[in-house]
Parts: sequence; structure tokens; C-alpha cells
Amino acid sequence: MDITVNNQVHSIDVEGDMPLLWVLRDELGLTGTKYGCGVAACGACTVHVDGVAVRSCQTPVSDVQGAKITTIEGLGTPDALHAVQQAWVDLQVAQCGYCQSGQIMQATELLTNNAAPSDQEIDDWMNGNLCRCGTYPRIRAAVKAASTLMKDA
Repeated sequence: MDITVNNQVHSIDVEGDMPLLWVLRDELGLTGTKYGCGVAACGACTVHVDGVAVRSCQTPVSDVQGAKITTIEGLGTPDALHAVQQAWVDLQVAQCGYCQSGQIMQATELLTNNAAPSDQEIDDWMNGNLCRCGTYPRIRAAVKAASTLMKDA
């Protein structure tokens, strides 16, 4: 089957029920998307499918054929970070960093749908993404900073 990841078409030979997470990590070598819980409860594996944040650990690859998949590697580049990635760096959000790719992907969808979210809207939207280090205040601040960066771009 063919899938489009980060604007590149990849031909893969896997079972259709294989979770997208394992296709990304094991078949395509895109290890920025993390395995956290395996039951879509923590958000570490969040990617975009046609612009919508989904948990890749519970998304069969057969469900994303024909869709545009974006991972953390496709959001920006080291030389041209996406505004959300830049805000994360500027505010030093990451502590251990394990959950941060999922956090960034979730926040990016939020800002695509709501350019100026309130604190409560940020908290509600990010609620399914867990951070064991408790960087939630920095995450909220980074979402607000990214909102400003996106307006200024």
C-alpha cells in the first residue's frame, strides 16, 4: 500500500491492521513520534491525518490510505521551525522531552482551529496529552507565544 507522510509517498508492505505508529517508526524510520501507552490515552504518539490530530498507536495504517499524514519531522525543519516548535524552544518547554512531539502536534491543530485560544481553551484542547514532568504551565505559555508568532508571520 502507499501512504503519504510529510508530503512524500511511501510504498509499504505491511498488514492493514498495523498501527500507524509502528509504520512510522519501524518501516519509515521516523522516530520523532513516540510510543507512550499504546491505548491512545497519553498523546505521545499524536500525528496529523489530513490536519487532524490523531493517536497513531490506535490508528490502523489501512485507515490512512489516501490521507496526508504529518509527523513532527514534517512540521518544520531545523533551519525553519514551525511557530509552535519555535515557541517550545524559546520557552524551554521540554524537561525530559518524551511527550513533546505529541504536545506540539496537538497544539498545532489547536492553533489551526483557534488562532487566539484562552487559557481554558488551551487546557481543554491539550487535556488528552500527558506530561509526566508537569510542564503544563510552560506548554500553555508556549501555545500563547506560538499564537503571537503565527499572527506576526
